[in-house]
Amino acid sequence: MTAEDDKGLRDRISSGGEEAIGNLAQALLENPVFNSALASALGAGEKAVQAQRSAMGALNLPAATDVERLERRVRSVSERVEAIEDRIDEIARDLSQLRKQQNDLIVSSEQSRLDVEEGSPAGG
Repeated sequence: MTAEDDKGLRDRISSGGEEAIGNLAQALLENPVFNSALASALGAGEKAVQAQRSAMGALNLPAATDVERLERRVRSVSERVEAIEDRIDEIARDLSQLRKQQNDLIVSSEQSRLDVEEGSPAGG
């Protein structure tokens, strides 16, 4: 067998398999018993979800979506608090710098006053 023969065989098997699956799917969709069973299963699934929601509500337990929403809000608040902390740190640095400048001015002013007093005649 050559590589071309292998490829041709593979293509024939593949297309035959696809055709068989398509025929099976079509037959299932046209079968009223299958359609009824599928509808019942989907309806039962929805009823189960609704019952779960009701039970969780009765037990005062949050749903996963509620927890996710709360998690997003907490994350948002955390980011805001972090930004506020950063701004407070900046203000504290600025205030410290202003106090140092004020202290330097007071010391300089006192030194100038003392220099003037030392240079003036005593007893006036």
